[in-house]
Amino acid sequence: MSSDRAVAPEPAEAKTFPQLIRAAAAAYGDAVAIAIEDDAADAEAATFAELDSRSALIARGLIAKGIGKGARVGFIFRNGPDFALMLAAIGRIGAVAVPISTMIRANELVRVLRQSDIQGLVIQRAMLGKDYAERIGEALPELAGHPGGDLRLGRVPYLRWIVSSGPGLPAAIRPMAFLTGAAETVGEDLLREIEAEVHPTDQFVEIYTSGSMALPKGVKHLHGPVLFRARTLAGMLGIAAGGRCMAQLPMFWVGGMMLYLLPSWMAGATTICTERTLSNSRFAMGSVLAEEDLKLIQGPRPWWGLGMSETLGPYSWGDDFRAPGYPVCAPMDHFGPGYEIRVADENDQPVGDGEVGEMQVRGYPVTPALHKVERAEHFTADGYFRTGDMCLVEDRPQGRRIHFVGRNGDMIKAAGSNVSPAEVEMEMQQLEGVHNAYVVGLPDKERGQLVVAAVVPREGVELDFAAIERALRQRLSSYKVPRAYVAIAREDVPLLHSNKVARRQIASMMAERLGRV
Repeated sequence: MSSDRAVAPEPAEAKTFPQLIRAAAAAYGDAVAIAIEDDAADAEAATFAELDSRSALIARGLIAKGIGKGARVGFIFRNGPDFALMLAAIGRIGAVAVPISTMIRANELVRVLRQSDIQGLVIQRAMLGKDYAERIGEALPELAGHPGGDLRLGRVPYLRWIVSSGPGLPAAIRPMAFLTGAAETVGEDLLREIEAEVHPTDQFVEIYTSGSMALPKGVKHLHGPVLFRARTLAGMLGIAAGGRCMAQLPMFWVGGMMLYLLPSWMAGATTICTERTLSNSRFAMGSVLAEEDLKLIQGPRPWWGLGMSETLGPYSWGDDFRAPGYPVCAPMDHFGPGYEIRVADENDQPVGDGEVGEMQVRGYPVTPALHKVERAEHFTADGYFRTGDMCLVEDRPQGRRIHFVGRNGDMIKAAGSNVSPAEVEMEMQQLEGVHNAYVVGLPDKERGQLVVAAVVPREGVELDFAAIERALRQRLSSYKVPRAYVAIAREDVPLLHSNKVARRQIASMMAERLGRV
């Protein structure tokens, strides 16, 4: 029968998500797949068998409500079994899973719902004291007074229904029984036949993410590449059956999904979810961190280099944790299977030893496209994805390695010269009293851009910016030295959902505080 194609002999051989779900249930059964840390009663834990059976119920409900291959379903859940169940239910029927950040604000939510073409939305009712039914009402005030039934909202024209749980839901938001009750009309045989028509080339997930200087975007990934990467990462990270994997990043972001949830699912380990994720400026990715903060996250190898949502997480790593003069990420001398890389100039030609160019990546695990964006906007004519990461090539007797020097959009053009924020931040953090520094450029009629710095002082320190500037002039060329400084508290450092520093917001904050708006 055609439904046999939905079965994989072993989880590691799965090439589609329905194959993984069923193979993991058969291989690992009643072993705990995912749990909430410190949940003494294990009330929220789910076994591999339960992930299969419970997600099948929701999947059958989705089918009953007209969700099929390519239909787009969004969901908002914290790390935990419910996140895994929704991902599984959507992915196993060939629909596109669109996980949405739990930190999203009302105006951002409307933009993502519209841009993603979501047809159905499932939301966790409460999280960290927030009522998400209220948040969706804030985002879409048109829902107030809605009599129920299918939605027809001009601002989110494809959205037809919203589902949540708990008492007191407004009429516009359906209870979970809207899906689970409808599941009775769809049999197991039909579910298996639908799963059999999910292919490695079908889209599985769309990750909404943003860079430090860009608006959020929808990154597409297919079943085959996602499971290829899950298998690779499980082996690299030493994840094995019976082990425990602590999820330290949100699963709505590619890091949490690809470094913890999916490799553990494939290998038969337990994913442990905690609220204590690495989501504060002391561990912000893509930033120069203080030495004591680096030690907290250094951990064992692999020492990751560059990675992004478009590459399904980290595609590079290094033999050394950091190299002198390059404090942001490991010097890259290893690249993952399935990737081709080049460091290229503005004409997409490879640069040589000692030269700086843009990292470009292509290969099986790289996104095929961004949602609603012409491919030529981000890909070269020969298929490389333009990452925007600027890197220096170093040829050594033991082999080539590549150093990250900064984001293309972060580079500052001051008085006709390029300034790397990372270089200035590195020098500032060597100075007494400075814990973190964030260097950005502000528009300036005379210099093109003015180099300025937001500085987080060490605890109990009052910064002397005149002394800091004198010290920097001894360490840096004059055009690299900031022309203005502002002290900020750690809690004032704006972060993106991906735990990167929001440099666009820092620039706006600096412009306001310096009276340059």
